[in-house]
Amino acid sequence: MLDNLKTNLRAAIKKIINSSGVDEELIKELSKDVQRALLQSDVNVRFVLEVTKKLEERSLNETPPPGLSRKDHIVKILYDELAKLLGNETEFSFKSGRMNKVLMVGIQGSGKTTVTTKLAKFLTKQGYKVAVIGADTHRPAALVQLKTMCDKVSVEVYGDEKNKDSLQIVKKGLKHFENSNLDIVLIDTAGRHKKEKELLDEMKQINKVAEPDLVLLVIDGTIGQQCFSQADAFNKTVPIGGIIITKLDSSAKGGGAIAASAATGSQILYIGTGERIDDLEQFSPTRFVGRLLGMGDIKAVLDLAKRLESEADEVRLKRISSGKMNMEDFYYQLEEVTKVGSLRGFLDSMPGFSGMVKEDQLDQMENRIQKWRYIIQSMTKKEKADPDLLNSSRIKRIARGSGWPEHEVKELVKNYKNSKNMMKASKGRQMQSALRRMGLG
Repeated sequence: MLDNLKTNLRAAIKKIINSSGVDEELIKELSKDVQRALLQSDVNVRFVLEVTKKLEERSLNETPPPGLSRKDHIVKILYDELAKLLGNETEFSFKSGRMNKVLMVGIQGSGKTTVTTKLAKFLTKQGYKVAVIGADTHRPAALVQLKTMCDKVSVEVYGDEKNKDSLQIVKKGLKHFENSNLDIVLIDTAGRHKKEKELLDEMKQINKVAEPDLVLLVIDGTIGQQCFSQADAFNKTVPIGGIIITKLDSSAKGGGAIAASAATGSQILYIGTGERIDDLEQFSPTRFVGRLLGMGDIKAVLDLAKRLESEADEVRLKRISSGKMNMEDFYYQLEEVTKVGSLRGFLDSMPGFSGMVKEDQLDQMENRIQKWRYIIQSMTKKEKADPDLLNSSRIKRIARGSGWPEHEVKELVKNYKNSKNMMKASKGRQMQSALRRMGLG
């Protein structure tokens, strides 16, 4: 499924994972690789630029949670942004104790009849009692095809080959099944085009007669970002409750189809991934992105990051308050400055900073903190753990990587050492007190 997109995204991630260190140049290269991969999969240019802009901004500015490497954090950011592009994580719930009616609509040739059978099989495997009404009176042998396929999955089909009135068929079909203790009845309708007024009017009338609990729009994944206009046109005719995208197994435009469909605001509920009757699955943006990137279920990564963050915060604060902080911890302090909002209160309580900034210098100080964040991000893991390694050649490299002159790097190191020495002298009492006042200690 979407082999080109998979290959290109995984190649982009390998560059990050195999790199000796992460700097701004590498992040921009990742952004370009992701852009190329998404554009080749026919994702809308505007969406692509939004995703990659966010990827760059977050990768450059966010601090990984303690215990998660910067490389892993960047991969997690990519997960996050791609999953957002592909829609929300929701699931439709069928009501128990009654017959749920699902109206299947779509363009002719989108594979709607086949998908209706696949969905019937999928829902049956979930324990639902399902039946189908064949109301496609326009396509020759549509009912024969539907019955033949549904027989293979032991699902009953109501239809009448001699009757060309689809509204009557729906009415009679619902009456036929009303005492069958069904959980779900799927109503297969004729394929139509967004410009075919007669068929769209018929769809409106069927919707009125059936009063469905859910309207599912079936879209052919091979048409890519054109899915947006189709979904939009159908949604203006009947309220679309969910989308099924078919033929993703053979499509180079599958990414565009999913992104475009998600952009309509209609939830993608299922995707067709092959020709077999079982090749239909419930759509989850996070699981889908996880498979594209070849790194399993994103939820496991998110849970790990969250757990590491909560576990490590306490350890970090103890280390800071005891005067044993490293450059990672110093960076953490700078991050907290930006979160707290009261820069003056923080600086007055922080060893090494107290009294060094006048009121009219606060803006300058905030700019300096921003510079320092970029500089620390350009350091290697070893340098952050042991800043004593920072000799002249390393300082030159860090300056190039961060985009700031060497004297700014030296100024940062000076202030780090000053803060650490003050912490040792006071045994962390001032910092501990300050952190407690801000609800951090």
